[in-house]
Amino acid sequence: MRAPIVFILITVMLDAMGIGLIIPVMPDLLQEVRDVDLGTAALWGGVLSTSFAVMQFLFGPVIGGISDRFGRRPVLLMSLVVMALDYLVMAVAGSIWLLLAGRVVGGITAATQSTANAYMADISAPEQRAANFGLIGAAFGVGFVLGPLLGGLLAEAGTRAPFLAAAALAALNAVFGFFVLRETVTDAIRRPFQLSRANPLGSLRHLRRLPGLGPLLMVFFLYQVAFMVYPAIWSYFGKARFGWEPATIGLSLALFGIMMAVVQGGLIRPILRVLGDRGTVIYGHLFDIGAFIALAFVSSGTVALILTPLAALAAVITPALQGLMSRTVGPDAQGELQGALTSLMALAMILSPLVMTATFAAFTGPEAAMVLPGAPFLLSAGLIAAGLGVFLAYPPRAARQRPAP
Repeated sequence: MRAPIVFILITVMLDAMGIGLIIPVMPDLLQEVRDVDLGTAALWGGVLSTSFAVMQFLFGPVIGGISDRFGRRPVLLMSLVVMALDYLVMAVAGSIWLLLAGRVVGGITAATQSTANAYMADISAPEQRAANFGLIGAAFGVGFVLGPLLGGLLAEAGTRAPFLAAAALAALNAVFGFFVLRETVTDAIRRPFQLSRANPLGSLRHLRRLPGLGPLLMVFFLYQVAFMVYPAIWSYFGKARFGWEPATIGLSLALFGIMMAVVQGGLIRPILRVLGDRGTVIYGHLFDIGAFIALAFVSSGTVALILTPLAALAAVITPALQGLMSRTVGPDAQGELQGALTSLMALAMILSPLVMTATFAAFTGPEAAMVLPGAPFLLSAGLIAAGLGVFLAYPPRAARQRPAP
């Protein structure tokens, strides 16, 4: 595998790890800096998480547009340097406001996943993009697994140790990228930076005008909202339905993350060869509908643990959709497209936890007319079905590679 691809995959993995790495220490850290009870610490943790997602939503198109103008290399390297400094600041932060500032900056630097995706699109033939986007998904899955595991181990050395480790990893990857990353944005595809397009709404308005792309963006967003049911309610669902302890919940999430990495890093290639991008999207939606319905009604913790990694077999949807959309826009707008997709994912991260946790509370609280902890999974199944309906109603016949200007 070429060194630049290795760098891109490590960068995406660090984005995922950077979130999970600090999760195990956040309750103790927040109680340490605020001297509050666990419930209040959880509220502050929600504020920090939301601020991170909001920054990703706002700055995904900005970072993507900047990379279309000034190149992928400077954006990626600078973001890693800023990320390393941000983690160092959080490692010594003695107030909640400094931690909040750190999460704001962290959300901006993590928005460079759009640039990583654009770089992968730049160096991939159109027919290979879906499979290579799958590699990025696999790297994210690996980071999703490794982050909490390493964070928990490093927490033994103190609440600040995970931040120092994250800073070191970001700095080392920046050095690696400095030597191996070549620029892919040439004068032939360089696009002037336009503020009207470098914001979530402006970017989406522009992209929706491209034939066939609007419905695909809707399908992508519906899937992201549905998929976020896992981080939003899984721990509460496991405890309410099966009485799981934190260790079992962590194991189930690790199984899911590992299977996601296997599917997006390897299995997606033969699936794409057999079904093509369009068939893969349809298969993924149908599989997800079945998986969500099964999880909604499963009553055995053992069966749930078996279903958890199997549910990840639907993880082909995102890279297949990205491949279709990437061929719909020209080479001068790959950064803008990936920035818009980053914003949609961040918006899903903001909205989905609110909707899914409210649904969980409505079906598990003392006033619930019907006790069903798996109700959020039924909602997700409905969202996936709606996305499949949109996809079938508006087939992406217009998806093709436009010539460079």
